[in-house]
Amino acid sequence: MKRKIIFGTIAVLLLAVLLWFAKKNSKSPIQYETETPFKTNIVNKTVATGKVVPLEEVEIKPKVSGIIDKIYVEEGAEVEVGDLIATIRVVPNVSSLNSAQGTVKNARLSFENSKTLYERNKGLYEKGVISRQEFETAELNYNSSRQDLNTAQSNLQIIQKGSAAGMGKTANTYVKAEISGTILEIPVRKGNQVIEANTFNAGTTIATIADMTKMIFEGQVDEAEVGKIQNGTVLEVSLGAIEKKKYPAKLNFIAPKGTEENGAVQFKIKGDVTLDDEYFIRAGYSANADIVLEKKDSVLSIKEALLQFDKKTEQAYVEIKTGDQEFERKDIELGISDGINVEVLDGVTENDEIKIWNKTSKKDEKEENN
Repeated sequence: MKRKIIFGTIAVLLLAVLLWFAKKNSKSPIQYETETPFKTNIVNKTVATGKVVPLEEVEIKPKVSGIIDKIYVEEGAEVEVGDLIATIRVVPNVSSLNSAQGTVKNARLSFENSKTLYERNKGLYEKGVISRQEFETAELNYNSSRQDLNTAQSNLQIIQKGSAAGMGKTANTYVKAEISGTILEIPVRKGNQVIEANTFNAGTTIATIADMTKMIFEGQVDEAEVGKIQNGTVLEVSLGAIEKKKYPAKLNFIAPKGTEENGAVQFKIKGDVTLDDEYFIRAGYSANADIVLEKKDSVLSIKEALLQFDKKTEQAYVEIKTGDQEFERKDIELGISDGINVEVLDGVTENDEIKIWNKTSKKDEKEENN
């Protein structure tokens, strides 16, 4: 009797162990969650990186070479056309100065000689000794030599001082503002040597002036997106220096030629930025421009995470629920996307339940963890 009890107990324990192993090894079917399509607004946009710069920016250069004698303005100052920015003290070139002085001496000798002849011929003409033609020739030579002397003296003054008597406000030693605006930069200081702009030299920049009320965005877009934009496209410009504020802008230039950067072809774009009085926008602020490539309102959409792609054909498809945890593949045609939601042109309806293929129910996850 005792032996039967022992065997019975062992049998019960074995049965219990077998049942436990059976339960442990039996996996319940994976329960996939589903989502249904929905209607929403989708905006497909790209971001162009760049900066904001003044529409008009002018470099002021001297008309003569020399030394900066005095600077009358500071960076950030507002100026009008014709305002004096700096004056230049001319340092004559020894060779040019010597040549000009020699020219003046020769012109003076010629003038004095022609003056003597003129006064002599005038007296002879009044006495009737010489003809009128001879007198007029002497008078013409006299006037011509006087003009040559004046010209030589003026040239000497320009070499010595940078200007000549009678030039007034047009003196070359005065550096003046050529546009109205803000002084952005003065790269020279008093005592610096400057060079005039000429055929062989761009000249020294005395100051840079810009109209800060007219700013533009300069940036670049990728070749894959440049064909989707055109002049007049609306931009939203955000500045790195100003948080949580965007400025409206309108595209007005797309470069006809791209440049290759890091293996990708980029095209330069420009857009007029509409400013307000809330912040002072400084030239050169880094900026990003949101460019709307395409926009659709209230279109049938699904989340991009629901999409699957055929490995061979790359055809997009989803799995539609047909029964309890039963799904059927359905190829779909896609429209525009904003990176989160994508438009569905054909293949599903609003009532379809689409399998979330990369997510199971929390109940199944707990069972798997146990």
